[in-house]
Amino acid sequence: MKPNLVNTPLIGVMGSRGMLSTPALVLDLDRFEANLRLMMDLARRHGMAIRPHAKTHKCVEIARRQRAAGAIGLCCAKLGEAETFVRHGMGDLLLTSPIVTAAGIQRLMSLIRTAPETMVVVDDARNVMDLAAAAAASGVRLRVLVDLDVGLNRTGVASVEEGVTLARLAYKAASLDFRGIQGYAGHAMHIVGREARHAELARAAELTWRLQRALTAAGLAPAIITGGGTGSADADTAAGVLTELQVGSYIFMDREYQDVWQEAGERPPFDCALFLQTTVISASRPGQCTTDAGCKAFATDAGAPRIVAGAPPGARYDFFGDEQGRVTFARTEDRLPPGAVLTCMTPHCDPTVNLHDVLHVVQGDRLVDIWPLEARGCGQ
Repeated sequence: MKPNLVNTPLIGVMGSRGMLSTPALVLDLDRFEANLRLMMDLARRHGMAIRPHAKTHKCVEIARRQRAAGAIGLCCAKLGEAETFVRHGMGDLLLTSPIVTAAGIQRLMSLIRTAPETMVVVDDARNVMDLAAAAAASGVRLRVLVDLDVGLNRTGVASVEEGVTLARLAYKAASLDFRGIQGYAGHAMHIVGREARHAELARAAELTWRLQRALTAAGLAPAIITGGGTGSADADTAAGVLTELQVGSYIFMDREYQDVWQEAGERPPFDCALFLQTTVISASRPGQCTTDAGCKAFATDAGAPRIVAGAPPGARYDFFGDEQGRVTFARTEDRLPPGAVLTCMTPHCDPTVNLHDVLHVVQGDRLVDIWPLEARGCGQ
């Protein structure tokens, strides 16, 4: 399916940002590039690598820019994402969730033939044996990492001892190449308050370090220790346990992340670069107006969007149906006419991106490019 490129004629036109057919997902190019540099510089100062998570952006052009900035590869949440990026010439991928079904394992084997450096995480002995058998039958050698649960309680072995046992099983399989550990503390990313957040991240880092020490003592020293995220990057780099960071949201940011820092009186380290532009379509009732961006334009798991431009002070946005949003004014005399354009900060960037076909890339008030989201919807 071809992406929706209805706004293509506006590229390069002065003032075209305000002319976009909406709802339109908008990327501020200057802020995006600044965020890209900031995270890369942070990692380099601490001798760490960046393997950013492509589930955030789903975009080949962004992946290329991340690699050009110094990223060593990409993380993917699903096989479909990995297959898409490999088709577009991207390599050095890490699948951060286990692949366990027979069909999925066969797709993984096909992917390995094209991109042999692809890695996958494991947390189950049966899965390790299935992967080893499939790799042997396919004549490939599959790189695996042991996934350690550091508190998220989603995937990962439950103890250091289980991690060593699983790593030893993978190491003994001739068709597998044991590469290291994944320890992702996703549960800590949105803890409000630096002290509380860092305390939980320190606990996760200590558990990861214990597995690293145990593996080394067993003769299975991990080459890779991967994890971390945008909300933990400062703590992860300071702790020095990880060898690479799986940061994702830093390039875009969203209301959820901004709230974490602002509620604690902290300055957000990355500027918001991703916005949703919407147009007022009805203003027939006093005290409110209706826009063209509802539940199909924004992810709804993290609350409502935040209006950042185009509305009177105090105006509040909420969902008004699948295709519509509502702006409620702080004062009854406030109004916005049909055709007025609003800019909103997305509640949660990753799932919002997955609702759109393209990113409208802007500099100032001008549309400068449109980037397809090639891996959008690749959920299997």
